[in-house]
Amino acid sequence: MVHILTDTTAGLSCDDAARYDIPVIPQVIHFGQDSFLECQEMDVGTFIKRLVTSEDLPQTSAPPPELYVPHFRRFVADGEPILCIHPSAKVSGTVRSATVARQGFPDADIRVMDTLAIGAPLGRMVLLAAQWAEAGESAEVIWQRLEELIPRVRTYFTVDTLEYLQRGGRIGAAKALLGNLLRIRPVLAWREGAVQPGVSERTTKRALERLVRLANEEAPRDRDPMFSVMHAAAPQVAQEIADRLRDEFRAAEGGKELDVWVTDLVPAIITHAGPGAVAVGFFV
Repeated sequence: MVHILTDTTAGLSCDDAARYDIPVIPQVIHFGQDSFLECQEMDVGTFIKRLVTSEDLPQTSAPPPELYVPHFRRFVADGEPILCIHPSAKVSGTVRSATVARQGFPDADIRVMDTLAIGAPLGRMVLLAAQWAEAGESAEVIWQRLEELIPRVRTYFTVDTLEYLQRGGRIGAAKALLGNLLRIRPVLAWREGAVQPGVSERTTKRALERLVRLANEEAPRDRDPMFSVMHAAAPQVAQEIADRLRDEFRAAEGGKELDVWVTDLVPAIITHAGPGAVAVGFFV
């Protein structure tokens, strides 16, 4: 059976990871001289508390290649292929780390995929790959199916403040200052592996409405769009959006119940989006 491996940016639940024996390699968070393995040595709540009180923005780095080695060694022993499914190489060095680690096993069939995604849509692909592997599909078939999914990913998100995008170098200081003074809440898109310009709303309510409207306009009605609602310390807002999507699409589909994931964003993403960020992901 093909073995599946991913990293913490996928936001995969502990239950799913354990159910399919999926190693989840942690990203690394740096607060000054202190370094922590994401979701192992620092959970989301602890991270956010430290983030909002820190004078300096934490730094993130990809998992070092050596974190892959014990998992590769364990899986290589049975001679089956290994498929590493990771976030966009445009914003993370995770693909490179997995590729470097693979060089230590020259005779093994280890494949590293750049999904151009991040967050729960990446997690959806990881879980699908694990289910296909359990069903006995080959590495070639799983790879091809994932490649077909990659261009279908849509993710839209809004942030509570422009401060973290500015501090992380995503927008200029002047634009961030003006935006915060005007209480602008941007709605941005994640496309082709990077943040893309979006629209600006004047209130949080309107920004959240925009997320729902975009999902309604673009998500397919003839198949499960595999909705995910992601958040950074905004569980109630995320659940309200999930319930609304579930209700609206259930009505459109004649009462069919949709499985809408509600997941926490991980520290490596919150570093740049900030507390209060909310995102909706789906497949067209």
